[in-house]
Amino acid sequence: MPRTVILDVNETLSDTAALGDVLAGIGAGAATPTGWLAATLRDGFALSLTTGARPFADVARQALRVLLAAEPDLEGSVDDGVERVMAAFAELPVHADVADGLRALATAGHRVVTLSNGSADYARSLLERAGVADAVDAFLSVDDVGVWKPHRDAYAHALSRTGADAKDCTLVAVHPWDLHGARAAGLGTVHLARASDAWPDVFEEPDLRIRALTELRLS
Repeated sequence: MPRTVILDVNETLSDTAALGDVLAGIGAGAATPTGWLAATLRDGFALSLTTGARPFADVARQALRVLLAAEPDLEGSVDDGVERVMAAFAELPVHADVADGLRALATAGHRVVTLSNGSADYARSLLERAGVADAVDAFLSVDDVGVWKPHRDAYAHALSRTGADAKDCTLVAVHPWDLHGARAAGLGTVHLARASDAWPDVFEEPDLRIRALTELRLS
């Protein structure tokens, strides 16, 4: 039976490995793409829970500024470093399995949408560069909700926009916290375990684990 497949974007679809080379190239050897994005999420969650959500790009830029300011061997100014990394982030490729995986889901009759803590335009551009934006029915963002995932309202936004019932939707993501939030909202969950299938015991287990999007089979 066709399902609505909701895909996370950052790190789930986008391949951030190239950011490591950019960080090393500006002398920020201690910083990592994963560390930067984790700091961005930490700060974004804090804002969402307190004074109100801010756009992902704004939070990411400030988290990056803090990280680069702590780098003793940074080449050039912090501002220049921030601009170089943000420019690279805007042009990231997708993981090698994404294009074929999206095509397979669409061919199988599933409705595919993205749901990101980042902007809908970023997700659209990412998949346009990969030549598979046409396989996605809608690009959704928490910008239209005012809270970041994993708040229940973020997933409710996807259900409202697609008109689907939670029981007929599956979230695919690399992040356990995102999948835990989706499960709490009643969605099915698939852990795309790109780096590791390790799972925090404090979170609800996913329905399925896969290592590549091309492995996903839904019934």
